[in-house]
Amino acid sequence: MEELKTSSDTLFILAGAVMVLAMHSGFAFLELGTVRGKSQVNALVKILTDFAISTIAYFFIGYMLAYGTNFITGAEHLAQKNGYELVKFFFLLTFAGAVPAIVSGGIAERAKFNPQMAATFILVGFVYPFFEGIAWNDNFGVQAWIQDATGAKFHDFAGSVVVHAMGGWIALAAVLLLGARSGRYTKDGRVVTHPPSSIPFLALGAWILSVGWFGFNVMSAQTIDKISGLVAVNSLMAMAGGTLAALVFGRNDPGFVHNGPLAGLVAICAGSDLMHPIGALVTGGIAGALFVIMFTVTQNRWKIDDVLGVWPLHGLCGAWGGIAAGIFGAKSLGGMGGVTLSAQLLGTLGGIVVALIGGTVVYGLLKLMFGIRLTPEEEYDGSDISIHNIGSTPERETGR
Repeated sequence: MEELKTSSDTLFILAGAVMVLAMHSGFAFLELGTVRGKSQVNALVKILTDFAISTIAYFFIGYMLAYGTNFITGAEHLAQKNGYELVKFFFLLTFAGAVPAIVSGGIAERAKFNPQMAATFILVGFVYPFFEGIAWNDNFGVQAWIQDATGAKFHDFAGSVVVHAMGGWIALAAVLLLGARSGRYTKDGRVVTHPPSSIPFLALGAWILSVGWFGFNVMSAQTIDKISGLVAVNSLMAMAGGTLAALVFGRNDPGFVHNGPLAGLVAICAGSDLMHPIGALVTGGIAGALFVIMFTVTQNRWKIDDVLGVWPLHGLCGAWGGIAAGIFGAKSLGGMGGVTLSAQLLGTLGGIVVALIGGTVVYGLLKLMFGIRLTPEEEYDGSDISIHNIGSTPERETGR
């Protein structure tokens, strides 16, 4: 029997969609504040355009692949149940659109604009909904197999793995295929520091993301009768744990401190409806420490130029969140139960594999066919999308 959807449900999930849509401005300002000044315009244009392309790709292809629903029908049919299905699409679109927004931060300052737009369409239209449908719509019988093998389905309430780990591991493939920014690492092995251009903008982005995250997590219930205050408080505790851990392990560095709450919130998504708040605090704290440590390792030791640290923040903390749901969701640790560690390991590994293969194929083919890296001149100037492409300035015209 199909579940009845009320006008209150439609308003509930619409409010969530708007809150998560607002988070995309947080992605923009986080990237804006982290990159160098010459790349700020590119960051702003890229995030907005990415979301527009994501909307088209998910409306016509991605949502249908994940859930078997298409919108090629009359408006009268679409308006049924107060248009709930349309608003559900809007809500889940904001999740799908987060994937290219995550990738954007890793490939910043040296990726070509147009090939990235093509990648966004393919990722949101095909790669992301493939795993989304497996995890959230039981596609291809994978969840049934996991349940038979482990005693429980893979549980990811709000997307630690489905959204964040997917975005982070896709970004890792893109970053490795692009290579480091020019001059980031010298021939003798030294690391050349590129400090954030604006800590206030970086902090603004982190705050916008943190506030919007309560829509991301709480409204994942999708109907108002399933709303849970436990999800809200667990999100709050993970945010606090991530912040404090990043403060300690990052030695008061403001960049680390403002990414700490995001690490905690990434990790709590999967099990926010299952854990005790103390478990959420620990989950967030481990995520905050994990981000700081692995950001430092990837940049300085492994020489991986992931500009915003999106692989440690989303890829690793997202994977940790999927696993943490199987640990702190257990009744023996104060959780609600109904989840197993083995199921969470299998589901998390599956998401990583899909993301790595998908990211490597998409960016590898684009690199082979069109090139994905800016020329040295474009990289020096800021990108192929800059203020100079929008209109000449008096200074540029006169040569000053």
